[in-house]
Amino acid sequence: MSSNSAKFSLQKMTRRSVIGLAGIGVPSAIWASGIEPNLLSITRKNLVLPRWPKSLDGFRIAQITDVHYRPGTDEELIAKLRKALEAEEPDCIAITGDFVINDPSSLAEFARALRGISAAHGIFASPGNHDRWHCTVSNIKKEFESIGISYLQNKGTNINIKGERIFINGLDSVWGGRPVPNRAWNGHQTNTPVISMVHEPDFFDELHTTKPLDLQLSGHTHGGQCRLPLINYTPAKVKFGRNYIYGHFKNGRSQLFVGRGIGTVGLRVRFACRPELVILTLRST
Repeated sequence: MSSNSAKFSLQKMTRRSVIGLAGIGVPSAIWASGIEPNLLSITRKNLVLPRWPKSLDGFRIAQITDVHYRPGTDEELIAKLRKALEAEEPDCIAITGDFVINDPSSLAEFARALRGISAAHGIFASPGNHDRWHCTVSNIKKEFESIGISYLQNKGTNINIKGERIFINGLDSVWGGRPVPNRAWNGHQTNTPVISMVHEPDFFDELHTTKPLDLQLSGHTHGGQCRLPLINYTPAKVKFGRNYIYGHFKNGRSQLFVGRGIGTVGLRVRFACRPELVILTLRST
């Protein structure tokens, strides 16, 4: 996908969002641009995964996605995110892409903003389309690994807890890179539950039919970013995020959770779609 095509897509997304906001009046537009983008919400959900080890019932994953960090603007929001993570004390943290918008220098600022966050069983990150369009892989790895975050791009790793094993992997961006599932599943052992970070949610349709997949964590859609209440209409939809815009989905034994994300693209507006930290509690039954 060329950068011109990407810009066109973002312009179209922004234009549709603005048209949607225009229909709900000036006060709502003020709310959407000046207040809601800083109102961090926490979504807590219990998921039952049939292959999940019973001894690990209650394992909690924090998902952060689509921060699109804007230095000089997002400090208040990131401070709220850090405070929420400290209070929630998740067992691990998954950052599912789109760390930046289009300025590669903001990646280092984002890494500095995250410095010091922790989770008992690790922090993992996989790329989004914006990261692959505007940042080099080597720079992403350098910035994240300098603060203790494991960067997984077509790569997986085993987490050993209480004698049990969990396999967590991350795929390359579908839109901005080239996902290679065979590489991402390298090292996976039969019957080990798999948590996969894939920025674009629509790739779920391929993964759950070709790979052992228990839970896919995705973002990309921003939950629509601006939604029209009551009719639950989303003016803006994005490539590779049309089938699964927000929430929890199941297909057979495989499950998908799509987060609304933290940041924005285009105009810094959100309406009826607050920035979100997701806390998923995993259970066997």
